[in-house]
Amino acid sequence: MKRLLLVFVLALLAGTAAWLWTPDHERAWLEARWLASPADLVDVAGTRLHVRDEGPRDAPAVLLLHGFGSSLQTWDDWAAALRARHRVLRIDLPGHGLSGPDASGDYSDARSLALIAALLDARDLRRVTLVGHSIGGRIGWRFAAAHPERVERLVLVAPDGFASPGFEYGRAPDVPAVLAAMRWVLPRAALEANLAPAFADPVRLDERLLTRYHELMLAPGNREALLERMRQTVLEDPVPRLRSIRVPVLLVWGERDAMIPVANAEDYLRALPDATLQRLPGIGHLPQEEAPQASAEGLVRWLERSAPR
Repeated sequence: MKRLLLVFVLALLAGTAAWLWTPDHERAWLEARWLASPADLVDVAGTRLHVRDEGPRDAPAVLLLHGFGSSLQTWDDWAAALRARHRVLRIDLPGHGLSGPDASGDYSDARSLALIAALLDARDLRRVTLVGHSIGGRIGWRFAAAHPERVERLVLVAPDGFASPGFEYGRAPDVPAVLAAMRWVLPRAALEANLAPAFADPVRLDERLLTRYHELMLAPGNREALLERMRQTVLEDPVPRLRSIRVPVLLVWGERDAMIPVANAEDYLRALPDATLQRLPGIGHLPQEEAPQASAEGLVRWLERSAPR
């Protein structure tokens, strides 16, 4: 009887694991669904990047950097609002969207800065307005501090960078085993449960958005690359770098951001010499997706006011 019970339990566990197991999607299938043009896949600094480059080539350039687990499609509405008067570049960071894993295996911030510089060189862009969300915001302000000659203005959407629970200065975070398991197990319902808190109004996480996030996270190699990015993230006190940034900065923050609270904006306002805060009532961590029109209108107005004379 005990042997039969053990066999039953093992069979039940195996069946549950098989039900939860989430394999990668085939790359060709993903490209057919999410790639606008084969020309958008380019080699940059030894790895492949998915890059969208839209708008007049001689217009002021804007480069958009998405957050953790996202993709360049997060900026669809902002890009549409900008591209009549701006050259708009969007990229999938390595391990996100259709870029796939970084061939170097390096997911440090320093590697991200090198990729951005190489992309600007390849597109013959001397200076850009840099826009970054969450970790894309952290990469953005670090790039502005490291390469002040290449950044004309800076837009930070709920940026990451200050220490928080689980992320200390000078130390890589521990990746919990339950999170590491996403390499093999990432059912749609589990992703929805983790993504929903990014929206103040859960209704905004509709089927279209959830499908996009889920499918692109299942691109070959992306989940392991996301885990490696976490393991290789070592924060440093951002204040010295932020104080060195002399260009105009717009902070965009949802007042109901449950991921990086709007109260954190005060840290940036104290450190940045020339910063303006745009607070969005009733909006969560993803203004560009939860309130695309209102947030894009605020961005366009600020770009017009802060344009070099």
